[in-house]
Amino acid sequence: MTAPQDDDLVAQIEAVEAKLATARKSIERRFIGQEKVVELTLAALLCGGHGLLIGLPGLGKTRLVDALSTVMGLHGNRIQFTPDLMPADILGSEVLETAADGSRAFRFLQGPIFCQLLMADEINRASPRTQSALLQAMQEKQVTVAGEDRDLGTPFHVLATQNPIEQEGTYPLPEAQLDRFLVQIDVDYPDRATEKAILLATTGVEEDEAHQVFTAEELIAAQKLLRRMPVGDSVVEQILDLVRACRPDDPAASARVRETVNWGPGPRAAQALMMTVRARAMLNGRLAPSTEDVVAMARPVLSHRMGLNFAARARGDSLASLIEETAAAVTGQEAAA
Repeated sequence: MTAPQDDDLVAQIEAVEAKLATARKSIERRFIGQEKVVELTLAALLCGGHGLLIGLPGLGKTRLVDALSTVMGLHGNRIQFTPDLMPADILGSEVLETAADGSRAFRFLQGPIFCQLLMADEINRASPRTQSALLQAMQEKQVTVAGEDRDLGTPFHVLATQNPIEQEGTYPLPEAQLDRFLVQIDVDYPDRATEKAILLATTGVEEDEAHQVFTAEELIAAQKLLRRMPVGDSVVEQILDLVRACRPDDPAASARVRETVNWGPGPRAAQALMMTVRARAMLNGRLAPSTEDVVAMARPVLSHRMGLNFAARARGDSLASLIEETAAAVTGQEAAA
């Protein structure tokens, strides 16, 4: 185990789990019927990471981020990424001001990135130069403007959205930036029953409102507690086996992985799995992660950290099914529907 599990740790984990259950219910009153999406987004925040939400317009991604900001007690900002967006529009800039006595001095005007929860809407519409403005912020939680390092909000999270269909006039995110996202969250169409519930809940005179459950300080405490959650040796070995089995040049890789994968996940993927399996266990009221958590988090953690080769793309191979197949082979357990 990574750490001993004493009575005090158990009590602390159970207390956070109770608050998380309340937070989850509050979010799901605003973002109806997408329990897995809510779980993955909360997992990203619990781990202190960032999430990439991929889905068509109109599926409630903006509503989800707005509800998260309220429930988790975070100061949030939103940036609509466009082709003409410049790095200074995100980071801020220095302006020359003249005082009443005639003296002049530079003053820094903060950009919208100085917040605790940033929604980067349609991130792939901005140019690579502007996308790169987020790289340092996402990794180091600070930005450098005019030669000076400036700390961002604490905590700091980015939830970026991307339209998977309309690719005209977009710039694919580079692998280095994709790797900064802890999880990729696929937002699909709701089923019929869920869509009916959405209609009834959102087209009347009043709508349910989210309410604050956490403060920023409580979220930071929960993030620190998550790192103390014990992880069994068998789960650690499964995480390592899975990540290494997804690398085409690794001896552990299957014939299908060697034939279809162009590049595989690096060590950051193993770190992300180690954190997210703990978060999923905590969100589901358990005191330690299991094999089930490894299988469930494999696709969200690995799908944006791997790439199919040209032949596999030409055949129409699915990266998602490859990851699920590999996870099942490594753990001996199929992914839940």
